[in-house]
Amino acid sequence: MSDRILADAYNLKKLIREAEAVSDEAMLAFAKLRQAMIAARQNPAVEVNTGQRALFRLSQAEQQAMSMSNNLVRVHEELSAVAREVARSDDGIPTETKPSAIISDADTLVEAG
Repeated sequence: MSDRILADAYNLKKLIREAEAVSDEAMLAFAKLRQAMIAARQNPAVEVNTGQRALFRLSQAEQQAMSMSNNLVRVHEELSAVAREVARSDDGIPTETKPSAIISDADTLVEAG
């Protein structure tokens, strides 16, 4: 394998992991925001329905983040398949993902439904 292909493979491996980490960080930030929003409206001086639309919008954003994460897993798997094909003799370049880590579109629709 050429040095260029090897360099590209390592760069892609690094970048997909960075993208996955950013996706995870977004989901963690949403979870923290949701917790803070709910805690804030538990104040006895605040109406119980305060922020309901904001919570609904946040829920939609969380669903989009999960979809993004799921698609990144698919991208990762596709890149791993390319690496196996192109870098057959090189050990250690592909990073495997288990099929169970990939949520199908049908599963996503059931959860969102």
